[in-house]
Amino acid sequence: MSATDTQIFHDSDADTRFRPRWYLGRIAVYGVLILWTLVCLFPIFWTITTSFKMAPDVMQGNLIPWIDYTPQWLGWRSLGLSPDTIGAASTVREQFFLRFWNSTVVSVGASALALALGSLAAYGLSRFEYRFGFMKNDDISFFFLSQLILPPVVLALPFLVLYREVDLLDTRLGLILLYALTVMPIVIWIMRDQFGSIPTELEEAALVDGLSIWGAFLTIILPIALPGMVAAFILCLVLTWNEYFFAALLTSTEAVTLPVMVASQTGSQGINWWSMAALSTAAILPLVVIGIVLERYIIKGMAAGAVK
Repeated sequence: MSATDTQIFHDSDADTRFRPRWYLGRIAVYGVLILWTLVCLFPIFWTITTSFKMAPDVMQGNLIPWIDYTPQWLGWRSLGLSPDTIGAASTVREQFFLRFWNSTVVSVGASALALALGSLAAYGLSRFEYRFGFMKNDDISFFFLSQLILPPVVLALPFLVLYREVDLLDTRLGLILLYALTVMPIVIWIMRDQFGSIPTELEEAALVDGLSIWGAFLTIILPIALPGMVAAFILCLVLTWNEYFFAALLTSTEAVTLPVMVASQTGSQGINWWSMAALSTAAILPLVVIGIVLERYIIKGMAAGAVK
């Protein structure tokens, strides 16, 4: 046997020896991922199935439809959204659509406003040098990010007094301004890395071609940073859509959002779990659809800027 044949034999033997270990590693990795996926999806599964349960099924903890229990339309009937009530007049259904519209206007408006202002701030921090007292760019960025540390209850009384003085209580505009303020640090944090990963040579070339700084920003930088902007917008949308504390504190009738309506599903006999589950299902479905449709933008946006 030649030296070449001997080497090939040893390489083949090594491959045979390490192949089972490689398969076991892949099986372990995929097993952990599948387990984590089930853990993450279980709350959604529980919410959706609970909306089709009767009271005894909820109390007994029955989980699997058509095996542990027979699905019913009790939760959706209480909202006027079941097949037998969708065509009839329903005050609860009208209230649901109003709250749904409030949540849509507030979350989209606040996310768009935070994205516009936060992107401008992030672009400035990534391209120019600032000094505010002892604070430089990194300190200013950390100051914005540190606003997320404040618990919402700290801001409750100041905003309640302020909004009463400027007549913004129970208005969608008041919630939009407040939500934009609370999620803007997230936009600045994401978009600063986005803009920092874009070479400055692109802007310099655009300026040489005759574009202004604004022209280079709008025509060159923003299209490149679009995935990051979409990711930041979706993250802000999720946070503002699900926000409950300020919505419950600053609204009463006209600007009430879906989270407040979900939390109000209580009666003399306790919590109406089926109604709350039906409302929660209707509330999370838009976010699920948006996440599925824009998944590639979210992944690109969160990954961009990680490696420069």
